[in-house]
Amino acid sequence: MLQPSSSLRRVLLVTLASVLLLRGWAASLPGSAQVQARYWKGNLHTHTLWSDGDDFPEMIADWYKNHGYQFLALSDHNLIQYGDKWVDVAGLQAKEETLTRYIARFGWDGVEQRTVGNRSQVRLRTLGEVQARLQDAGRFILIPSTEITSNYKIWPIHVNAPNVRHPIAPVAGSSVLDTMQRSVDAVLYQRNATGQPMFPHVNHPNFGWAITAEDLAEVRGEKFFEVYNGHPETHSMGDGTRVSVEQIWDIVLAIRLSRQPPFPIYGLATDDSHRYHHFAPNESNPGRGWVMVRALRLEAADLINAMERGDFYSSTGVELLDVRRERRSLTVRVKPDGDTTFTIRFVGTPRNYNRASEPIIAKDGRPYPTTRRYSPEVGMVFREDHGLNATYTFEGHELYVRAVVISSKKKEDGASSKEVEKAWTQPLVALP
Repeated sequence: MLQPSSSLRRVLLVTLASVLLLRGWAASLPGSAQVQARYWKGNLHTHTLWSDGDDFPEMIADWYKNHGYQFLALSDHNLIQYGDKWVDVAGLQAKEETLTRYIARFGWDGVEQRTVGNRSQVRLRTLGEVQARLQDAGRFILIPSTEITSNYKIWPIHVNAPNVRHPIAPVAGSSVLDTMQRSVDAVLYQRNATGQPMFPHVNHPNFGWAITAEDLAEVRGEKFFEVYNGHPETHSMGDGTRVSVEQIWDIVLAIRLSRQPPFPIYGLATDDSHRYHHFAPNESNPGRGWVMVRALRLEAADLINAMERGDFYSSTGVELLDVRRERRSLTVRVKPDGDTTFTIRFVGTPRNYNRASEPIIAKDGRPYPTTRRYSPEVGMVFREDHGLNATYTFEGHELYVRAVVISSKKKEDGASSKEVEKAWTQPLVALP
């Protein structure tokens, strides 16, 4: 049999790659199967009594289910909720009140207790047991997850892994970047070994001021990070010396998309919830940040695959009717909310932006170990619209464009009194 020449093989491979790319792109266009999909609301960062949360997993899942969420990842530190775990009643946050509420909701038959010495204990239900109690096909699902919780010296390095099959032990690296990379590699290794859709995402870069934009840009295989985290200690807005997490996003995008091949990073909004009894700005409460994922079915694999295509937006209150990331345009349609007004900003970085940067210098003359200062071109506002609908069409000078929708409504349950409700689309990358 005649074999094709090397040049012909290259043409065939390029053609095949182009067909696959166009199929993926067409899936998000009007008239395709994707228009039958819908948005599903979910939180990917949640803690329970299995680690450092203050309530039972069923109570937490029940809260999210009753507040309009369709999916939830219980992401306790360095574990999945399997096996046998007992907690002391006396050690519960809010003490007996936590148990009283639990019994009132699920009844005595749902509570397994024992006495060890003079200590009264309650067994925590496993993820499988919680799923059996609360999952509702097509309406609400629980996704297994874990927060790989590591440190490099004084800096906390946390990476979540939604839809993970097995727990992943924390890793020790030789630097912040190396620690992140080892955690990301462990998730990707498990995905390849099991064939189960899952992904790593880097949590709260400004928590402990641990992760710089320069380090995050260098992590291989990392496609997601938290642009918003509802925990009051994660410094999403920066502090005047150190940049906001949204600025970190633009710096990473500018660095990564200036290289070949370009590799974007998508922004998640999450709760990082720990406290479920007392609601206050200084508590890590539920309901502050979430993702809206457009998928055909409410199944973990469908949600993961949609997010990896960038077919989702993140929100702290603003609801979008539609986001269209087409070949050369980004369209946003906002759902009306009474008298609330909306500003739609199209943010991006020019292709030929000034790549120079400088360290931030402390009073003693030494540079802070933090993200460097970049040109105002990085993450500049290309255009600002007011209203419910807006489209940005590429003019040829853009490296990427993303939209942030800013509401006039104050975020009542925010970690800061200055917060207003927002939504973030994923970046549309300019094609050559």
